[in-house]
Amino acid sequence: MDQTVVLITGCSSGIGLSLAVRLASDPSKIYKVYATMRDLAKKKRLMDCVKDSHKDTMDVLQMDITHHQSILDVRDGIKEKRVDILVCNAGVGLVGPLESQSMEMMRQILEVNVLGTIRTIQTFLPGMKARGSGRVLVTGSIGGLQGLPFNEIYCASKFAVEGVCESLAILLQHFNIHVSLIECGPVNTDFLANLRRTEPGDASLSQADARTRALYATYLQHCDTMFQDAAQEAGDIVQVRVTKGRKIPGNSPFHGKVNWGISKLFQVGNFPWELTGIYGD
Repeated sequence: MDQTVVLITGCSSGIGLSLAVRLASDPSKIYKVYATMRDLAKKKRLMDCVKDSHKDTMDVLQMDITHHQSILDVRDGIKEKRVDILVCNAGVGLVGPLESQSMEMMRQILEVNVLGTIRTIQTFLPGMKARGSGRVLVTGSIGGLQGLPFNEIYCASKFAVEGVCESLAILLQHFNIHVSLIECGPVNTDFLANLRRTEPGDASLSQADARTRALYATYLQHCDTMFQDAAQEAGDIVQVRVTKGRKIPGNSPFHGKVNWGISKLFQVGNFPWELTGIYGD
């Protein structure tokens, strides 16, 4: 029986790494995983996790979703000449007062989170349409459902991804291609470590007024505490993805809301920010 071919972006850490390991290590060997990452120097953790169980089930490839040719090279290098399940997971965060963000930094976030996702789907969609089957799973965010203070550009990128996926989901039903958007809250991954974040001592922070700087300092304190107390493990998210990657007759939901497990009110300064919990199926 032919293996199900899965291509995953952003596999150097976190959700992408966990999903690649989970599928490549499946005892039935029903998946062939192409685990991609921008920097192959970071593949050691992935290889350590799969050990020797991946010989027939996983290849690790370099792919930069901000460069179209890089995506084309991966597509053309897939031995099976098809992708059955495409997982768009690569992304980056940006936190800080809007006044402190440079135009170049904002462009980088949108280039990865929005255009990189679109570019990847664009590349593999024609093959799925020609075969009349496929699944596209995209990492969304609670920040694509509601705005979060000091996350304006990140939220804008995730709102954009919501719009792209919702629009595609309607059209692609006619081609037997299913689109799922997994909307994550805080997750214990390297996302925070890789976050583009305005630090309290950064010179760019001087672009914001004193009250905004004070609110931001309070926000950072609450944010760090929230991630410590409420973050889910990447394995929880992977379970949702594996479930939605299977064809379940009569059950093809578009949104996969992964619970935050909290409904917390942050009292910052003189006004509340309500961070509403999202509870999954």
